[in-house]
Amino acid sequence: MLTIEHLTKSYGGDVKAVDDLSITVLPGDIYGFIGHNGADKTTTLRAVAGILSFDSGTIRVNGKNITQDPIACKREMAYIPDNPDLYDHLTGIQYLNFVADIYGVSESDREERIKYYADAFEMTPRLNDLIASCSHGMKQKIAVISALIHKPKLLLLDEPFVGLDPKAAHTLKGFMKELCDNGSAIFFSTHVLEVAEKLCNKIAIITGGRLVTAGDMVTARARSSWRPRTSREFWPRRHMLMARITASSRCLEVSAVAK
Repeated sequence: MLTIEHLTKSYGGDVKAVDDLSITVLPGDIYGFIGHNGADKTTTLRAVAGILSFDSGTIRVNGKNITQDPIACKREMAYIPDNPDLYDHLTGIQYLNFVADIYGVSESDREERIKYYADAFEMTPRLNDLIASCSHGMKQKIAVISALIHKPKLLLLDEPFVGLDPKAAHTLKGFMKELCDNGSAIFFSTHVLEVAEKLCNKIAIITGGRLVTAGDMVTARARSSWRPRTSREFWPRRHMLMARITASSRCLEVSAVAK
């Protein structure tokens, strides 16, 4: 379904964001792409989606080359970025119909699918609201519905659970499994190892733009010495921020006592 061979992408000529990356995602796979923030997972996904050019290598979607036949590839896939940029001047239902028109989804199919997904995400009453008035989580749900509306063969998601409430995240995981049970494939990025362990049948771990390991969960664990021993190691920025907040709180407490 998705074949990435020797993908290399540089910025400024010298800095390699992605370095000789090769991954194969088969029909039925829920494939987790794991790495720290800044590991260039997004760069890889944008290249696969045909949004970002790359220096060398080959990307094929269902046998079609993304460089040589981008339109054919994009008909087969859907891509949800980490921060969906929707058309704020449209209502939710207008945006979904716009996407359905692009992919040639029939009136009956789109009506059925929009109702199915919108009801599950509890978005049906809000689809007539302007997207500009929607919260980040609501926009994320609209983006997910728009991606699923044409039943893509390949679904690309960049940190899909960020901004979703627990119930919506659970619903999305169910739809991901349903899509793959019907023969599609999913390739998604995450920095949360526990999410990948529970959801994916295969994973790839990237650090510094290079592949550390790839394969099924058991094989990937056996091959790789890379794994976060503590949350401090995996989210260093978060812990630095929390340390600052704690320190500030303590200063406030001391100040209050002094008064």
